Amino acid sequence: MSRVLLTRSEEDNRRLGSRLQQLGMKACSLPLLQIEPLEETPQQRSMMLDLDRYHAVMTVSPIAARLGLQRLDEYWPQPPVGLHWFAVGAGTAAVLEDYGLSVQYPRDGQDSEALLRLPIWDELLSLPDLRVLIWRGLGGREHLSSTIRQAGGRVDLLELYRRGQPPGLADALAALAGDCRGIVILSGQALQHWRQAAGAAWEQQRHWRCWVPGTRVAALAAELGCTDVVICDGADDDSVLAAIGAHPITP
Repeated sequence: MSRVLLTRSEEDNRRLGSRLQQLGMKACSLPLLQIEPLEETPQQRSMMLDLDRYHAVMTVSPIAARLGLQRLDEYWPQPPVGLHWFAVGAGTAAVLEDYGLSVQYPRDGQDSEALLRLPIWDELLSLPDLRVLIWRGLGGREHLSSTIRQAGGRVDLLELYRRGQPPGLADALAALAGDCRGIVILSGQALQHWRQAAGAAWEQQRHWRCWVPGTRVAALAAELGCTDVVICDGADDDSVLAAIGAHPITP
């Protein structure tokens, strides 16, 4: 039976792979991103100490949520009151909710555009002194910050981690590729790492079924030559499982 290649962290892949197995599908794990937490700078320390001066905190990924909450624990015995907490998707929101925060996130998508369609943003973007802090990785989601700045708000970026390419990725991909006919790709950077690691085998691998979280990654996949792209309703496990179930790879 052909296998689905899962490409998030080992922990995430084990969880999703177990659920796929319950549905009678086989999967293998190959993380395409290596997450490296960044050391805190004096400027970032000031952002966290001044957290009560912001109107909203926006969190773009579960890892950003976990690392941001570690910083929050260092400086705030209790989170500041009056802050609006936002997450891009349900998985990120769950990390914040488990901490005890009241979180708003979109139900009609898991991208920057969906997040900014939440009704509360009409009120926030009308504030003359709007200040927003975004927890993210190095070089993440520019659409969020640019939209808020265009409306006259101030945005500060708390960049908590760097995404690199795992060592030995090309060899690991080559070792697994023979049994694979599909791959789950949940970010543009992961897609780029897959393309680079494939090397000369890209001509074959680009025809694998590729499940992606939204139209932005789907467009990039098409630009790189992928011919069988399925768009999930988001990057959370339930959305990915639903898309794989609706568009399974054939034996």
